[in-house]
Amino acid sequence: MHKPELEFFPADDRPWVAVPGAPPGHYEKVLTQSPERMFVTRLMKVDPGCASVETFVHDFWEEVLIVEGSQFDVGLGRLLTKGMYACRPPGMKHGPYRTEEGCVTFEVRYQL
Repeated sequence: MHKPELEFFPADDRPWVAVPGAPPGHYEKVLTQSPERMFVTRLMKVDPGCASVETFVHDFWEEVLIVEGSQFDVGLGRLLTKGMYACRPPGMKHGPYRTEEGCVTFEVRYQL
């Protein structure tokens, strides 16, 4: 099954929920998904002062746009700020991250 057809709706109607398995202070707002096909579009919010502790590697494509705030990529040793974008193929290592001011990202995840 593909993602559902959705016409414009207020994204604020979707709840923020804790990201399963993530450290405290990490929340997601799933906008649409097809779990069978690993298609997910979401917003992710990380509270100020929070951090992830692991390097991430996954078996799906991930596209990320920072829409608010910033985060520091410990692995790269650089600050990532609003408006920055990444496209990560399966197997690409990234993170860990920390944020002093908080961060919101728009993410699309999928398998080909």
